[in-house]
Amino acid sequence: MPSGQTVDTERRSLTRPDGRVIEFLVAGPADGLPLVLHEGTPCGLVLHPPTVRAAGIRGLRVILAARPGYEGSTPRSGRRVVDVAQDTAAVLDELGAGSFVTLGWSGGGPHALACAAALPGRCLAAGSIAGVAPYAADGLDWLAGMGPENVAEFGAALRGEAALTEFLGREAAMMGSVTGESVASSLGGLVIEADKAVLTGEFAAHIAACLRNALSSGVAGWRDDDLAFVSDWGFSLGWESPSPAPGDPAPVAVWQGDQDQMVPYAHGQWLAARIRGARVHLMPGEGHLSMTVSAFDRILDDLLDLAGLTA
Repeated sequence: MPSGQTVDTERRSLTRPDGRVIEFLVAGPADGLPLVLHEGTPCGLVLHPPTVRAAGIRGLRVILAARPGYEGSTPRSGRRVVDVAQDTAAVLDELGAGSFVTLGWSGGGPHALACAAALPGRCLAAGSIAGVAPYAADGLDWLAGMGPENVAEFGAALRGEAALTEFLGREAAMMGSVTGESVASSLGGLVIEADKAVLTGEFAAHIAACLRNALSSGVAGWRDDDLAFVSDWGFSLGWESPSPAPGDPAPVAVWQGDQDQMVPYAHGQWLAARIRGARVHLMPGEGHLSMTVSAFDRILDDLLDLAGLTA
């Protein structure tokens, strides 16, 4: 798809029984198998045209929902990572969809894993791409190897909601006007040369738009994501016993670059070792963002194969 080309998307919303609104985007064939995307932290409702195109070639219908506190989705204080599963099921029900596959990037990785654990049978396969491990992970120094910006952010999260809200408020003031031209420098020590190499042109503009849209309703979504990451996730895929998820979870793939400074390589190694039956892709030379560009076709084909479907 030519750089800068847009895709036809439908923006919709639904209201949950507790009164919360969930806002979401849909793109691709109406009769396609849903590909539920869980974007990173923070990220708003922006679809990357090459992602939609790659999914459409494979007959997939792309669904991206804003987690509570982002865009038009009502904040949900105290939410856990596992809570995304029931919101995902509600969006699929609204669309009349049954089974699905899912991918999560970075902060979206744990949310894709939650769908694998909490929606067995309905979720056919899940992929975590540069996704964090649980904070209480046995044998993992969770902050080690993160860029200084993330160490400061999660240090604030560990001090509690008030400290984190103050920290993110300062960050949001700077990030709210980020552009494609400035996004690489704004990420500072979180991106390596491989990431900077792809943060140009249309992809850089996309990442900048994701960040700006994430902050369009304030920092509640970003804050509650961070607090959920450093708290009990509410599910296990084998790193605890017994798992609270009923039935057999969906098969999972773990993708992680060994040069990542947003989510260190050790997180991917830990998930790969602790998720029962995980299909592992530990990628030499890749950073945090670079796999999104260099390996996305492989990631999609692998996901469909994991689900037992023909790519």
